[in-house]
Amino acid sequence: MAEARPLRLLALHGYRQSARRLRQRTGALRKALRGRAELVAIDAPHPLPAGADDDPDGDDPPRGGWAGLEESLSAVAAALAEHGPFDGLLGFSQGATLAAMVCALRARGDPRFPVTFAVLVAGFASRAPAHGHFYREPIALPTLHIVGDTDAVIAAPLSRELARCFVEPVVLTHPGGHFIPAAAAQKKAYLEFLERFWPGQGQ
Repeated sequence: MAEARPLRLLALHGYRQSARRLRQRTGALRKALRGRAELVAIDAPHPLPAGADDDPDGDDPPRGGWAGLEESLSAVAAALAEHGPFDGLLGFSQGATLAAMVCALRARGDPRFPVTFAVLVAGFASRAPAHGHFYREPIALPTLHIVGDTDAVIAAPLSRELARCFVEPVVLTHPGGHFIPAAAAQKKAYLEFLERFWPGQGQ
């Protein structure tokens, strides 16, 4: 019998980052998941000019952000269609906020987003009144939420608040700050969550 393929996750970067920068940030995670899951990062559709607001993620040079919700959702839908199939999403910071909105749409049956789970790192719920409908009902899509206890960019309570928007979220807390952790304890949690979606495991 042929070996089952690794899971594929579409990865969404944070504010003023890029796909290249996210690949750098996830080097340890990709190594930990080798043979089990593959991360495919895409660029946000909104380049930011040099000299824009200070970068909260400490990234240089700036690339872009997920501003303009409909255009951002269309970019995610296009990537899922053009580079798929994908099993899930991985979002970091602002990318996790967008991924959570995609989860909400998927849970409502939106055919543009054929994913079955998401890993949300340092995410937060949008405060924009126009986005309130995404969180009005519990989001019935499996999620793993990564929360940094000393995150000075997205405070831990904000990430926990986002987790509470989901049905039965899995929450992993780590002692670090605003980054994607991949030490032994986190690797174990990632694998335990992802193994639910490997072929033959079922939901």
